[in-house]
Amino acid sequence: MIEVIAAIIENEHGQVLIARRKKGKSQEGLWEFPGGKLEPGESPEACLIRELKEEMNIRIEPYERFGVNEHDYGTIQIRLTAYKARYIQGDIRLVDHDDYRWVAKAELDKFEWAPADVPFIEKLKPEETTHET
Repeated sequence: MIEVIAAIIENEHGQVLIARRKKGKSQEGLWEFPGGKLEPGESPEACLIRELKEEMNIRIEPYERFGVNEHDYGTIQIRLTAYKARYIQGDIRLVDHDDYRWVAKAELDKFEWAPADVPFIEKLKPEETTHET
């Protein structure tokens, strides 16, 4: 089981940062919340700070654990733990991705997602308001 940590990074407008895996990478062409593999002895928060600096050249502040999802990709199994994080600074420069977007939570299901990230999309979607009669 590979431990992977993902960041659900929000900007001041309430949009979240998503990134598309570039050609040649596993899950190429699929969208994901950026992050990476947890190194031995590393905290999830430290992992996210390191990975986002390496992969996107930005500083973030993880502040709350959001959820965990285990997924079997056939050849590997991952445990994906997501944390909510604040965007602090930096101009995004892509390394493992070929595109990124800041999107409203209501628009998340318009993208084709890496399977391990899908449960987080459902959890992030705005609640539908229901009116009792």
